[in-house]
Amino acid sequence: MSGRAWGVLFVLCGAIFLEGIDVAMLNVALPSIRADLGMSTGELQWVMSAYVVGYGGFMLLGGRAADLFGRRRMFLFWLTVFLLFSGLGGFADDGPTLIVARFVTGVAAAFMTPAGLSIITTSFAEGPQRDKALLVYSGTAAGGFSVGLVVGGLLTSADWRWVFYAPVVLSFLVLVAALAFLPASERPDRTGQRVDLLGASTVTGAIVLLVLGVERAAHAGVGQTLATLGAGLVLLVVFVLAERRAAEPLVRLGIFRSGPLVRANLSALLFSGGFFGFQFIAVLYLRELRGWSTVETSLALLVIGIDAALSPTLTPRLVSRFGNARVIFGGLVLAAVSYALFLPVGEDWTYAAMFPAFVTLGLAFSLAYGPLTIVATEGVEEEEQGLAGGLLYTSFQFGAALGLSAVTAVNVAATGDGGSPRALLDGYHAALLVPLAAAALAALISAFGLRGRPRGEEAAA
Repeated sequence: MSGRAWGVLFVLCGAIFLEGIDVAMLNVALPSIRADLGMSTGELQWVMSAYVVGYGGFMLLGGRAADLFGRRRMFLFWLTVFLLFSGLGGFADDGPTLIVARFVTGVAAAFMTPAGLSIITTSFAEGPQRDKALLVYSGTAAGGFSVGLVVGGLLTSADWRWVFYAPVVLSFLVLVAALAFLPASERPDRTGQRVDLLGASTVTGAIVLLVLGVERAAHAGVGQTLATLGAGLVLLVVFVLAERRAAEPLVRLGIFRSGPLVRANLSALLFSGGFFGFQFIAVLYLRELRGWSTVETSLALLVIGIDAALSPTLTPRLVSRFGNARVIFGGLVLAAVSYALFLPVGEDWTYAAMFPAFVTLGLAFSLAYGPLTIVATEGVEEEEQGLAGGLLYTSFQFGAALGLSAVTAVNVAATGDGGSPRALLDGYHAALLVPLAAAALAALISAFGLRGRPRGEEAAA
């Protein structure tokens, strides 16, 4: 790759590193936020879910906006919004204010991330060069998460508000670098094209209602839960009908004729849901049941960040030899194994007992994340790369929101009113079944991509 190409990749890796470190730092700060602001478990979950709902809900619109209005322009503008509202979260003095700030930050990421991904997929030729760039990109995202775990613990030990202030500095540095390195592109020809506002509003509403319905299942009546889920499904149907009739749809439904793309997105949704749900329960277990400090919790989870080293080194070799489909399948199976290893967790487990689950999950992430990104954007026309990226990250973020909501609902229901260690542990055990089931289903779906594929073929998930 040329020096200019490396500069572009450097900037975009900085942005995805920012997104990873932002989520990870907040993850380990949640118990401290709960204690300071007096939030319930349900409210606490929404500090995370507000971000991923905003992220996943507006991702398709963000991907389409990148194709219509220019990838560089969308990237720069929404990176600025991300910077401002990340800092605003640090000034929140109650739960609702913090949740709103996280939601807007998620919306900004929803426009910024597909723009960045589509810059990579249109700047590097499809094949080994693009695959290398995407694997470096995914490895950097993993690196942001692992670094965020440690930095978040250190900052939270001083004051949890610093986990919101720190990304402001990093965002500013990435913004300066982006102005210098990202090449200006010609203004896209939007003659006869427009933003599908009906499609954008209905799919966003559907995602929000579906996540809300799952989250409220443990503490709302059956009728209210079914009504919320039903409304979400109705909006989803309206979205599909609107897209079929729209002259310029938010999502061209014909893109779903690609079996590999559909499998990649479904696998990404389930994998992300299991991963984020497991992280949420693991942090609660270490902080609230075991009484570990934020720094101890961060260091305990740091081994999951092994994927930052493996994604750009081991994964390309495995993909070259076995193909994307087999590598993804292996990663999803390992994720299920990881959750199964942690399922019998006890009140007095040593770190040595937890370590196999954490390191296996890190390996699983390194095998699944990058190749899923490759498959989801492979064979897509350049003018729809923003859409393809938007679909993939919608799947990741919608899956994360559903996973967080599901494990929270199961945890609250299983724990009941008891606050004893035994009651807490029963809640964790029940909730851990959610990521295990999600990973197993993702592996089953990805297995359909293995049929008739010769060894070494760059196959789809």
